[in-house]
Amino acid sequence: MQESTLASTGIDSPDMRRAGRELLSVALMDARNHSLHLIGLLGVALEPGGYAVPQELDTSPPLWELGHIGWFQEWWIARNTQRLRGPLADGCAPRLPPVLAQADACWSDDQLPHAARWQSGLPDLVQTRDYLLATLETTLELLEKTEESDAALYFFRLALFHEDMRGEELITLAQTLGIAVPIEVPGPMALREPLRVNTGQWLLGSPTQAGFQFDNECAVHAIDVPEFDIDAQPVAWSQFVEFVDDGGYDRPELWHIDGWSWLQQQAAGNGGRAPRYVDQIGVASGAVMQRRFGVARRMLGGQPVLHVSWWEADAWCRWAGRRLPAEVEWEMAAHNAPRRGFRWGEVWEWTGSTARPYPGFVAGPWRNYSEPCFGSHKVLRGASFATRERMKNAKFRRFALPGADHLFAGFRSCAV
Repeated sequence: MQESTLASTGIDSPDMRRAGRELLSVALMDARNHSLHLIGLLGVALEPGGYAVPQELDTSPPLWELGHIGWFQEWWIARNTQRLRGPLADGCAPRLPPVLAQADACWSDDQLPHAARWQSGLPDLVQTRDYLLATLETTLELLEKTEESDAALYFFRLALFHEDMRGEELITLAQTLGIAVPIEVPGPMALREPLRVNTGQWLLGSPTQAGFQFDNECAVHAIDVPEFDIDAQPVAWSQFVEFVDDGGYDRPELWHIDGWSWLQQQAAGNGGRAPRYVDQIGVASGAVMQRRFGVARRMLGGQPVLHVSWWEADAWCRWAGRRLPAEVEWEMAAHNAPRRGFRWGEVWEWTGSTARPYPGFVAGPWRNYSEPCFGSHKVLRGASFATRERMKNAKFRRFALPGADHLFAGFRSCAV
C-alpha cells in the first residue's frame, strides 16, 4: 500500500504495519500521548500514594509499565547498532549506553524479574516522563534519517505495536485495581445462528508483503480445513448463565483435570463459582453483576462474556456439546465470513489451540516474545475494546496461560 493511500485510513489502522516514516512518526507520538493519558487516568486514584499498588501475579506496577515502554523503544532503536538489519538483527548484540544510567536495572525484563518490580525503587513519575520524552525525541530523530524499507523500519514498527500492547496492559491494570476510567465496554450483540464454513485450504501466517510481522506469524503455510460450524459472535451472558444454572462450576466431568484443579484453587481464594469480577450471577433471574473498572454493573444478556479463563471456556463448551475453535478455523472465518455476520474485535477470544511455532519458525530479535510461550500457553485471537485499532489484525496471535482470567477475554464455540 502506498503511503498516500495509507494516510487516508489514518494512523490507527491495521494497515500501519506497512506505514512509512511520516506516518510512523505521527503514530509513535500518538502512542506516547495515549500512554501518558492512561497513566493520568490511573493517577487520579494512585498519585496520592505515589502510584503504589498491591503486588499482583497478572500485572506490573504502573510506573514500571510506563518506564518499560521508553526502555523498550530505546533498547531496540537508539541503543541497537544492528537496527537497520530488522528481523535479522542479533537481539543479544552489545548495546550502546542508555540515556539514563539505571534504565536497564529499572525496566529490563531480564534484569528485573516480575516479583522485584514492587521493591526496586523505581524513578518517580516526573523522572519517568523525562526519560520517555528523551527517548522518544531520539527515536523520531533516527526515524527521520531511516530509509523507507521494511527492514530499516522494523524496530520502529515493533516499538509502536509494543507501546500499544502495554497501553492495553495499563487499561487491564485499571480493571484489576478497580479504578474508574472512561472506557466504553462492549454492548449487547444481536445473537445470530452459527455459520457454516465450507471445506477449503487456508494460508496460515502473515505474508511478507504485509510489511511488519511478529515472529510467531511468519512462515506462511497451507492447511486443509474440513467444513466446520462456528458461532457468529462470542458467547453471551444469557448463554453462560445457563451453564451456571446447570451446576457447571460443580461438575468435575465438565472440566479438564487441570482445569478442575485450577477451579478448586480459585474456590479457596475468591469463591470460584463465576467468571472473575462477577459479584452476582442469578440462577433464577439470570442477572449478572460484574465489576467494570470498580463499578458493579448489570450485564445485559446479549453482552459478550468477559474475564473468563480458558478452563472456563472449555468447560462451557463441554457442557454445551461444542468445542473451542482451532485458531486456523477462527482466522479462516474472520477473513471469509464477516459479511455473513461473523463479529469480532470486542473481546479477545480463546481458541482450542496450544501456542506452537508455525513450521519453519525462526525467532525474531525479541526472543522473549514468543518462544517462552510455546507448549504451555493457549492461543487467543481477535482483539478487545481496549485494543488500539491498528493492533486489530486477524492474523495476530496472542498467547496466555489457560488460567488467565484478568484479560478482556471471552470465547466462541464450534460444533463438535
